[in-house]
Amino acid sequence: MGNVGATALAPLAHDLSLWALFWQADWVVKGVMLALLLASVWVWAIVFEKVTTLRRIRRAADEFEDRFWSGGSLEELHNAEGERPGHPMAAVFGAGMREWRRSAGRGAFSDLAVTGMKERVDRAMGVAVQREMERLERWMVFLATIGSAAPFIGLFGTVWGIMNSFSAIAGMQNTNLAVVAPGIAEALFATAIGLVAAIPATIAYNKFASDFARFAGRLEAFAAEFGAILSRQSEAAAEPGRTGRAPAPVAE
Repeated sequence: MGNVGATALAPLAHDLSLWALFWQADWVVKGVMLALLLASVWVWAIVFEKVTTLRRIRRAADEFEDRFWSGGSLEELHNAEGERPGHPMAAVFGAGMREWRRSAGRGAFSDLAVTGMKERVDRAMGVAVQREMERLERWMVFLATIGSAAPFIGLFGTVWGIMNSFSAIAGMQNTNLAVVAPGIAEALFATAIGLVAAIPATIAYNKFASDFARFAGRLEAFAAEFGAILSRQSEAAAEPGRTGRAPAPVAE
């Protein structure tokens, strides 16, 4: 009897390896798995790109601030880096310098002109900060979407797979574990892939959101300091009876 039972169950044996679970799954479940796998690959590509970008812009910002505070001419620094900025801080600096140059080129400085110049410079640098941060935060929405939606997409594949498994069980009229287990495993595999995509995406989103917020604060602090320098030196140029082009600013 033992040999007969084993022989009867032998055809019901299934390969429960990950590759086999994928190929044995329903076409809808396969589509869900493929979509989640592609999303996972794209998530890791974004993670690699963001890590590389953050490392690069932090190093570039450190080097730029060293040059900025070295006491040299900001006109020369603008000619070297501000006109063709290669990183966000240089772009913010370039926006401020361009607006200051346009204001300084108009000639006489009055108190009203200095106030208007400061507002325009601050606005130009604020727009530059926003533009640079939007560029850096590209694909962040994708990470957030995958982090929140991938488990539910995987759950949809699981529910669909379980429904098919129950239909097959009802058709075979056999509730033996060897019949039930493969279909349930295929269905749960979709949820597992959804979690594989969602967990790194959620962690990466939280980490990068924090890093970008700190870097945005760094850019805003630099813009405020640079705006104060330009404002002080423009006020000094607006002495009674003084006309002509304002002197080139120098970091103080």
